[in-house]
Amino acid sequence: MRFKIRYLAGLLILLLVLSLAGCGKEEEEIKKVKDLDYTVVEEADLPDQLLELVNKKKNSPFCFTYKSEDACYICQGFGTQASSGYSITVEDLFLGTNAIYIKNTLLGPGKDELVIQTATHPYIVIKIELTDYNVVFQ
Repeated sequence: MRFKIRYLAGLLILLLVLSLAGCGKEEEEIKKVKDLDYTVVEEADLPDQLLELVNKKKNSPFCFTYKSEDACYICQGFGTQASSGYSITVEDLFLGTNAIYIKNTLLGPGKDELVIQTATHPYIVIKIELTDYNVVFQ
């Protein structure tokens, strides 16, 4: 009987220590320093090298940045979709304390929207001023 009590007491102490030690990683709150100005770039206005990269990656979801001499391009694609009518909205784009954060959302065709049943590859390219900050896609 004494062994069982010691065993249970030891087990409870171990559980208490583990819970106080914080076995899980707490997410750090992202602090917004300022909103960033941006331009959504049309395909015809993309630098040739960037357009080539996008065309290579567009069949699968992708997120990457591309820097030219005077600008930073933030690129996100959502892979192959079964029809036309998709669009992408920029939910948030801001400078945090250590990085640039962006959240884009893929919107499907509306219920009453006329769509063509052909594969499409929705993506967005956003141009911001040249920066050394990393970009975090949310």
